[in-house]
Amino acid sequence: MDIIRFAELKPEPWRNGGGVTREIASHPKAASAQDGAWDWRVSIADVGTAGDFSTFPGMERVITVIDGELLLLTVSGEEHPLEKYRPFRFSGEAASASALPTGDIRDLNVIARTGEFKGYTSIIELSKKRAHPVFEGQLAVLLEGKASVTPGAEPSEVAVSADGSEDGTAAAPAEPVERAESVELARYDAVVGSDTRSPEILGRGFLAVISIDRVEHAHS
Repeated sequence: MDIIRFAELKPEPWRNGGGVTREIASHPKAASAQDGAWDWRVSIADVGTAGDFSTFPGMERVITVIDGELLLLTVSGEEHPLEKYRPFRFSGEAASASALPTGDIRDLNVIARTGEFKGYTSIIELSKKRAHPVFEGQLAVLLEGKASVTPGAEPSEVAVSADGSEDGTAAAPAEPVERAESVELARYDAVVGSDTRSPEILGRGFLAVISIDRVEHAHS
């Protein structure tokens, strides 16, 4: 089970000095959060100064305000008021600038290379009774509240068949499955998804679930 601790992420200053970015994950892994050598990147940025956003030619962006009240984002001359927890998709190569009418904000950024990957951000409310699984190709970031994560069940822990046998052989007596201990998450920690043993998150608060899907190309 892979957990990316926000407190351990290195802040990278923006090229224009308007804020800092902490990269959560990228593919392929870049030497710097700003070098653009990746096909997709997930990051959290602190915006403390109004001004232009960096452009990312050939990329598509999804931005979500996760702390603070409002970001006024102007994209290609059109103004968009972005409220907290409302993801907004726009072209990375479009001229874009921000205004901060209610003060500093923090945002979650998903940037993906157009035609190769597609990024999605969903904001969900956590439950203390029903665990939320994190699958392969996903990252789950705790935005607020209190939550813990456990590894999901191993494939071998699933019951074999209704009559207790498999391939004509008698099933061995089932041994009690020892569940893994839960790990507490701090604010903005990220859980990396898996399809072999999908982590499961329980708690109270809000979670951002980021999905990065590879674009399938039609063969002629």
